[in-house]
Amino acid sequence: MTDQNAKDNCLGWAARDPSGVLSPYSFNRRKVGSDDVSIKITHCGVCFADFIWTRNLFRDSKYPVVPGHEIAGIVQEVGSNVNRFKVGDHIGVGTYVNSCRACEYCNDGHEVVCEKGSVFTFNAIDVDGSITKGGYSSHIVVHDRYCYKIPDGYPLASAAPLLCAGVTVYAPMMRHKMNQPGKSLGVIGLGGLGHMAVKFGKAFGLKVTVFSTSESKREEAINLLGADNFVVSSDRKQMEILAKTLDFIVDTAAGDHSFDPYMALLKTFGVFVLVGFPSEIKIHPANLNPGLKTISGSVTGGTKVTQEMLDFCAAKKIYPEIEVIKIDYANEAIERLLKRDIKYRFVIDIGNSFK
Repeated sequence: MTDQNAKDNCLGWAARDPSGVLSPYSFNRRKVGSDDVSIKITHCGVCFADFIWTRNLFRDSKYPVVPGHEIAGIVQEVGSNVNRFKVGDHIGVGTYVNSCRACEYCNDGHEVVCEKGSVFTFNAIDVDGSITKGGYSSHIVVHDRYCYKIPDGYPLASAAPLLCAGVTVYAPMMRHKMNQPGKSLGVIGLGGLGHMAVKFGKAFGLKVTVFSTSESKREEAINLLGADNFVVSSDRKQMEILAKTLDFIVDTAAGDHSFDPYMALLKTFGVFVLVGFPSEIKIHPANLNPGLKTISGSVTGGTKVTQEMLDFCAAKKIYPEIEVIKIDYANEAIERLLKRDIKYRFVIDIGNSFK
């Protein structure tokens, strides 16, 4: 830390321009307010969002960008009004750190869809007018409403990916009552989100079928993740055999793909949930209307369902499949993420990266 940065109290890694290259960066976090929690970050998951905003793909990046919104750590200080947490607690922070706290959605614990817009954990305007900076850093200060208790005994490294990848599939599964034992679930894509959808589906007692473009994922889908069936989505015969057999489908695929072949697999009253962001959605009405089917969009989850998911994972011993890395491997990790060379989530060991 240089003399001119002597006031800085936080170490991190940041991208300075659209090249997205991350390198060491020191900056100043705000002081702990009466409703705030200061968290010593131990782990942070690597999400596709980190790539989006470090590379300015949405043309709104506010450099320097400190990414990371799958944060797990230990409470090191609490404000005078904070009663839910104490120093030493294991704690998590997800994709947002503020909201209006007054609209109907905030009042119902759905802050992620706040009418005035939730404040993202990085690359957003914080309450004090500063730019939020994420979990690729040594500590973070967050209003206690947007923090989550990580259950005792649950590994912090495993908890981190739950704060985005996990809740992004858990929230719509619960909203559409996919926790009915004996029902059938299709999961499209087997990455960070997809593998969690499989784990949740099995924990709910569902019969789970994984759809992938790659035959190479069959063994892990069945033997590691416990899926009941695996289908190569480009195989027309395999797809036709499953016509009208699925109660639910969770689509986690990031790239463009056809929707009609999957809609044809749903039973009457079937529900298709999209959590990815393809460039367009095209569905023939004949694959939607006659079967009284539902197609639904979703993002992450509000504070209520996020805490519920963490508690559920601890109770059912559900853990994401992770590869733990140090912060100086972050650039390579993001490149590997783009190549889908990861099984199934990178987690940065922040605690041992800034010693």
